[in-house]
Amino acid sequence: MSKISISSTNAPQVGFSAGTTPPLSQAIVHGDLIFCSGTGPLDPATRTIVSDDLAEQVRQTLTNLVAVVEAAGGTKDSILKCNCYLRDAAQFPEFNKAYREFFADCESFPARTTVNAPPHRAGVLVEVECVAAVVEPK
Repeated sequence: MSKISISSTNAPQVGFSAGTTPPLSQAIVHGDLIFCSGTGPLDPATRTIVSDDLAEQVRQTLTNLVAVVEAAGGTKDSILKCNCYLRDAAQFPEFNKAYREFFADCESFPARTTVNAPPHRAGVLVEVECVAAVVEPK
């Protein structure tokens, strides 16, 4: 069974600054599963952090993640598991509220792990990665 590398222009392209390209794909599809790399609260066009507000960062991060999932043939509702990384554990209640609102229209919430771990980029308060199911093969 082969794997397919996915890239979406509707989510920030990999790379931390001009001229850098980390050794990763936005997602890999293998069989009926989509494995998404971690993404953060960056505007897809400018690759700048959208806000210093956690709730806005959570919404943008999850929007970016869904864009990659959709490019791979999945949907927001086909996300099975999220691993979430918060810069500040004290912000967990605010994170949880924004996360709940984002997935409120889904049949069920994805399985989830949330840990306190400072993201690699200054100003980033949250990063999320996921595994999703393919619903429309590409």
